[in-house]
Amino acid sequence: MIDWWRRWRTDRILRKRPIPDELWALTIARHPFLARRSGPTLAQLRELATLFLAEKEFTGAHGLAITDEMAVAIAAQACLPVLHIGLGAYADMVGIVVQPGEVVAPREHVDEAGVVHHYEEWLTGEAMPGGPVMLSWADVADAGETAAWAYNVVIHEFVHVLDMAAGQADGMPPMPDATLARRWLAELPAAYERLCNQLDRGREPFLDPYAAEGLEEFFPVAAEAFFVHPHGLLQDDPALYGLLRSYFRQDPAAEHAA
Repeated sequence: MIDWWRRWRTDRILRKRPIPDELWALTIARHPFLARRSGPTLAQLRELATLFLAEKEFTGAHGLAITDEMAVAIAAQACLPVLHIGLGAYADMVGIVVQPGEVVAPREHVDEAGVVHHYEEWLTGEAMPGGPVMLSWADVADAGETAAWAYNVVIHEFVHVLDMAAGQADGMPPMPDATLARRWLAELPAAYERLCNQLDRGREPFLDPYAAEGLEEFFPVAAEAFFVHPHGLLQDDPALYGLLRSYFRQDPAAEHAA
């Protein structure tokens, strides 16, 4: 009975609240990394984004008014990582807060001697456990251009949400089976070490050096590249690309080539 109700509700949302054709076409045109995906992929992404918009609440901060164009742009990019995983992976995510630009967050750090250090950190996005995802609209709006740098704030923060579904952001999201889990535990740290070794040797890596902060940042930074600059990641680290391909159950480089 519950499964029937869910199917009925999904069909009703897709029928009654579809993303308008013109708006969807505009969204795809503004994001080349989406425009290069296949027709079937985009059709599936459109349905998932429609359901995402029906489930999640958008809030503009500091007087920012959320337009349909803004909401659809965020939804399309947020749904890309869960295209074959399902929206259930975002069940604990309560909403999206959109800031006009970067925000300053107060931080504190306790060193080994027990001394508390206070500092400020500039943020373009942040995913909070059990809470909303914060995004800088200035960065979201530039996603079509910043893909050339393998940068995408929406994908980064929503991959944090995937990661935190296992309890905390540690680079180990829930896995569909034990085989992939064992492979992940072996291959992701190895890819992380390859990046750290590049930086230690003074080489400029393909991935954003921020990925070296730890596995909890390496995973979302690598995912950004996987979705918005897949050929670059495939050339830079084929093993890492293959691992993400298995986890996300997608092959964006192959679709882009086609």
